[in-house]
Amino acid sequence: MSAPKQLLSALVALAVAASALLAHPAIAAPTLEEVQAKVRQLEEDATTAAEGAQEAKVKLAILTKTLNGIMAKAQAQGQSLSVIQKSLGAIAVEQYKSGSMSRGLELLFSSDPTLYLSSAGSLDAVTRRQSAQLRKYEAAQQRLGATKLMVDDKLALVAAAQKKFAAQSALALAKLEEAEALLSKLKKADRERLAKLAAAQEDADQASSLAAARGADGVSGRAGIALKYALKQIGDRYVFGAAGLVTWDCSGLTMRAYQAAGVSLPHSSAAQSRMGKKVSLKSLKPGDLLFFGRPVSHVGIYFGGGRMVHAPRSGSRVKVTSDLNMGRKAFVGARRY
Repeated sequence: MSAPKQLLSALVALAVAASALLAHPAIAAPTLEEVQAKVRQLEEDATTAAEGAQEAKVKLAILTKTLNGIMAKAQAQGQSLSVIQKSLGAIAVEQYKSGSMSRGLELLFSSDPTLYLSSAGSLDAVTRRQSAQLRKYEAAQQRLGATKLMVDDKLALVAAAQKKFAAQSALALAKLEEAEALLSKLKKADRERLAKLAAAQEDADQASSLAAARGADGVSGRAGIALKYALKQIGDRYVFGAAGLVTWDCSGLTMRAYQAAGVSLPHSSAAQSRMGKKVSLKSLKPGDLLFFGRPVSHVGIYFGGGRMVHAPRSGSRVKVTSDLNMGRKAFVGARRY
């Protein structure tokens, strides 16, 4: 092969190799800091999903209670209808025995009570008592029919709430599994290093939180009782759906804290955010509840001085934080109870 041809072949081969390298650039492995940040974000996402599950659970409980009440009402209405039917039957027997069974009573016991009502005025054989009883019968039928429609409607809402609860719970677990899978790809030494760093940070947060807790003695009333209750839980682990006495989620902690102060709150940050009196950021007082996220997915108790006590997320513990920054979860409001 001539020298020019050899040079040309070499250049073509070089160009092909360069093209391959550009088409498939090397992907650097994530650093430990990047893995740690990703795991933290997945844990926060799992916590958000878990709070969504808690809201669905609260709604499900309310709907179920309402449904049970409506079903009990339908049963009572059915019994009342049966009593009226028996009363009408007694009137029919009485008229039959007296030989006065007439066109009026034939209409009375027809399948269409409204037919009787429209003709009752011209049927002399039917007494006023019969007319009153039939009107009661028709009204009872209408009430029972309306109640049955309400039952069907609430059943559909209950089914939807159950579905949402299951979906949010599954999402929370999926996010944690994703975090665990990410950590499993690391070398054992790196996993241990990250675990030690996380534990050291939690220990440091606990120490500073306990020191801060000593400054809550001056808070009185319901707010003071709730705040002091929450501060006693410093160091306890965060667990989905937990409401004490040794593990907590964010709304479980605030629910129990205010329960100790005689205030009943649901186990859901979103539900809690719709209760109490709205408070502006500049008017905050210790004991006020702070809400984060759109939709609301986190809650903490204001401590004063721009701090709050809360159960932050999976993998963390109850602590006092020195600011109201919840990462991607923006502060959206405060409530006083």
